[in-house]
Amino acid sequence: MTQTIYEKVGGEETVAKVVDYFYSELVLKDDTVNHFFKNTDMEKQRKHQTKFISFALGGPNQYSGKSMEKAHQGLNIQPDHFDTIAKHLQHALSHFGVEESDIEVAIEKVASLRDDIIYK
Repeated sequence: MTQTIYEKVGGEETVAKVVDYFYSELVLKDDTVNHFFKNTDMEKQRKHQTKFISFALGGPNQYSGKSMEKAHQGLNIQPDHFDTIAKHLQHALSHFGVEESDIEVAIEKVASLRDDIIYK
């Protein structure tokens, strides 16, 4: 049986480390996007993001929150904001040794949600 990217990288434990690094070292230190998280419960955000990234890597779909569109409604997220966050995710996955081809698969899954996240 073929291993999912999620299993290959070490499952939820590794994904949680990626998410912590993604926020603490990249997103929250980036003044072009950190304002989106100013009033966010980061503990809750990290849990949601861990579930989402796990799913994007082929793990179980445990996400039961709001739709992507509802969760990002009113935030005025522009294409360059989306691209910056995707780039940070790419960097975080790479930092933890995820293979480039596997990162591309995850980023494609994230990109498929672009229209639901970007402000219309």
